[in-house]
Amino acid sequence: MHSHPATVVVCLTDSHQRVTNANGTVSEVSHKAGDVIYNEPVTHAEESLSNQPLEAVVVELKPNAPKGPADAVVTRDPVKLDPKYHIVALENSRVRALRTILEPGIKSPLHEHPHYVVVYLTELHTTMELGDGRVVDNPRRPGEVAWREFMKHSTLNVGKQTAVEIQIELK
Repeated sequence: MHSHPATVVVCLTDSHQRVTNANGTVSEVSHKAGDVIYNEPVTHAEESLSNQPLEAVVVELKPNAPKGPADAVVTRDPVKLDPKYHIVALENSRVRALRTILEPGIKSPLHEHPHYVVVYLTELHTTMELGDGRVVDNPRRPGEVAWREFMKHSTLNVGKQTAVEIQIELK
């Protein structure tokens, strides 16, 4: 048995598990690679029922974590500005998780995010043009994770394949 505060889980592989909760209830759960799941705080034990390794990124939402700066208000929402490439995968009172998909050569419009965690699902090579005009090279591998402070930017996929990532915005 182990415990977690509230979490957002991004599945990097398919999984099939048996989960035993602290009260003794047992359930089986299955997820696909790329699934995004929100869990309330829990004490449980997990057992893989698959013959394949399970890999996931677990983002723990700490109680009483400090909020971002009061002046970090998002006015350029990527979901409203670019709904084809920024899709809400999960939203509740604590987080909003976006699935961002950029085909080669596609550039997102200038947009903003509150503090957020990025989980990269594919190998990708993008550049980010920040609100101040600086350009940042951003090559990534599947399973890499990055923390981002409040950010205004646009992203250009300079790679040869479709870039897919999950952005977990903190509320």
